[in-house]
Amino acid sequence: MQEQKNMSDEIYTFALKNTLSEIKNICPTVSHTFIFAKDAKIIAADQNTTEETLNNAVNAIKAIIERANTISGIETVTLHSTNGQANITRINNFYLTTITSKETDEKYVNTLTQVLVPIVLKLVAKIHPASLCNDAFTMENAESAEFREKEPPMEETNATEPESEPLLPEPPVNQFIIDNLNGLLAPSDTVRIDNTIITQWKKLYPNKKLEKVDAETLNGKTTRCKFKPIKDSKYEGKGIIQMPEKIQLTLQTKKGELVMVKPVVE
Repeated sequence: MQEQKNMSDEIYTFALKNTLSEIKNICPTVSHTFIFAKDAKIIAADQNTTEETLNNAVNAIKAIIERANTISGIETVTLHSTNGQANITRINNFYLTTITSKETDEKYVNTLTQVLVPIVLKLVAKIHPASLCNDAFTMENAESAEFREKEPPMEETNATEPESEPLLPEPPVNQFIIDNLNGLLAPSDTVRIDNTIITQWKKLYPNKKLEKVDAETLNGKTTRCKFKPIKDSKYEGKGIIQMPEKIQLTLQTKKGELVMVKPVVE
């Protein structure tokens, strides 16, 4: 039980970290993104934000939040400085923080974060209802979780029965910005994805075949297609997915739009 919960928490944290890093890729003027709880515990941060930076920022922000709670609980706070601004948004019992430069389109960043992060949280909550995500945001399963921990151990099975296969983690969901994939030799049924993401998938499923992905738009249009690594190095780490026109038409989307992608594990 504890091992399964730890795996759920790891998947949850991995999904959030990846989401925060993708926000930075999409908006280069965003220097740091992280999520923390009321007790100042760091839940997730983008991969380039150091622990020292996190601790300094959270300690400063915590005092503001405590004061905000005494004046009826402000949902969003923006702090301006000569070099940029920090935006803190409450999402249920967590706080999403983005630190940006003065040149940032603040409205665009806020729209992006307030769409992507809740989507990921809802997806992970559905996939792992007993994970950290569900416990921290709803607390509705606290009693049932306690009951499950007190359940009596299962009876021993016959030694001759075949062992069940180990539970696999649910496929992580990644967000990308669509770019056109053109060329006479480009297959119309194949998208191209950053090889770093593909490597992460293979580490999660070392003994499984990964040849296809499920792609879904924010409007709920979905399709399944093949994937390969991006060839052009200038697109690496940019949060880009190269997509043929045929697949864009199927999803009723276009260049510059967001799409959620997860691997098909076979």
